[in-house]
Amino acid sequence: MLAFLGAIICIIASVHPAGTAAPAAAAPGADNDSAAAALLPAADKGLGALHGPAEALASAGPRLPGGPPPPPLFSRFVCTPLSAECPVTGPGTGPGPEELLALRSAAAQLRRTALEQKERIRMDQETIRELTGKLSRCEGGLRTAVPPAAAAAAAVPPAGLRAAPRPGTMGHPPAEPPAVRELEEAVRALQDRIDRIEQELPARTNGSSPTAPALARDALHTKMEQLEEQLLSKILTLQKERQAASTDRSQQQHDIEKELNSLQNRVKELEHGPPGYSPPDAFKVTIPVQNNYMYARMKKSLPELYAFTICMWLKSKALAGLGTPFSYSVPSQANEIVLLEWGTNPLELLINDKVAQLPLSLKDKAWHHVCVAWTTRDGKWSAYQDGEQRAAGENLASWHAIKPQGVIILGQEQDTLGGRFDATQAFVGELAQFGVWDHMLAPAEILGLANCTSHLQGNVIQWDDQAVEVFGGASKGGFTACEEGRKA
Repeated sequence: MLAFLGAIICIIASVHPAGTAAPAAAAPGADNDSAAAALLPAADKGLGALHGPAEALASAGPRLPGGPPPPPLFSRFVCTPLSAECPVTGPGTGPGPEELLALRSAAAQLRRTALEQKERIRMDQETIRELTGKLSRCEGGLRTAVPPAAAAAAAVPPAGLRAAPRPGTMGHPPAEPPAVRELEEAVRALQDRIDRIEQELPARTNGSSPTAPALARDALHTKMEQLEEQLLSKILTLQKERQAASTDRSQQQHDIEKELNSLQNRVKELEHGPPGYSPPDAFKVTIPVQNNYMYARMKKSLPELYAFTICMWLKSKALAGLGTPFSYSVPSQANEIVLLEWGTNPLELLINDKVAQLPLSLKDKAWHHVCVAWTTRDGKWSAYQDGEQRAAGENLASWHAIKPQGVIILGQEQDTLGGRFDATQAFVGELAQFGVWDHMLAPAEILGLANCTSHLQGNVIQWDDQAVEVFGGASKGGFTACEEGRKA
């Protein structure tokens, strides 16, 4: 600014002729440095001749000890060399147009330089304020995010760093001190770490949130399946216990009935005296009342059969249907072989639940000899009453094999193996001479059995007192087939 004022004074002196004359001490031909120095007051000459070299002007500014020398702002002012004295205007003595133009250019150049210096100072002040705010934020961030040791180290820089020049000040390079750089790097590292954590948190949340309900559902389903398995196991256990209890109850009832029958037979023997000799097949089974608990059971079962003939003597006392003279049941089929007349239906032969109707008439309350024969080949069958064939047919359970290890019941129809009788399907009357063969008997053989001229016994099941058990009040009595048939 002082240089600018000197230039202005010089211009004014050159324009106005009444200006103050330059001192005589200025020698002709001297440069504009000495001329400007002559125009300034004596108090201002200590600034080092504002129009002089750049080193003299630079020495006037502040300088930190140990710091680098400030860069030169300019080498020299652009001023046209003047004479030792400011020219006095007048006719023939004033400056020429070129000199005035040069002076104006120099003044404009000085003005621009002054404005640039002022703007640089303002920018430096803003830089200082920005760095001060940044340091304050760094210190606050380090107090909250950096461990105490690191915060103390960052807050108290080493002694060597305290003497470092502040960045952005006049006459110093704009490079930041090491302490500031370290603080900025620490804050930047912390900020990067926080950004990574913030980026990972949504991914972890998004990745874990769908799986949490899925895991909960899987655990719930697994628990439900375990409970269902336990419940099913408990139900099966209860069913087994119930079946075992039912079996035990049936077995106990069977044993009790057997003992009662033995006692009844013993009482009859004592009442009537010792009986005479009779063959083992000379007995009959009597079922006096229609119910679901009187019956006889064969101790022996059937083997696997591909043909059979079943014969018996029977005398019905039913008022309606004949009922069920016999039934054979196996574990997988309750109606493996059944002879049944129920309600108003005709007499039927069932084999593996397949039905053939038999045109037999047995409800006259007389003794009748009945035979049914069957073979698996083409399902051929035939029915006999009193030695005479009354019906025959085919396609009755063709190519079916009679299953073994079943139960033969006389007088009741089995809905399950050996049980669940129905009173409406029970036989009421007397039965005798029940026998089973593993082939179809010839018509002549069946006629001989009906006429009492043959004593042929079944090769699979024989009618024997020791092979038949009676239950529920059914009883055994003596029977001679031919004599009973003649009496009828």
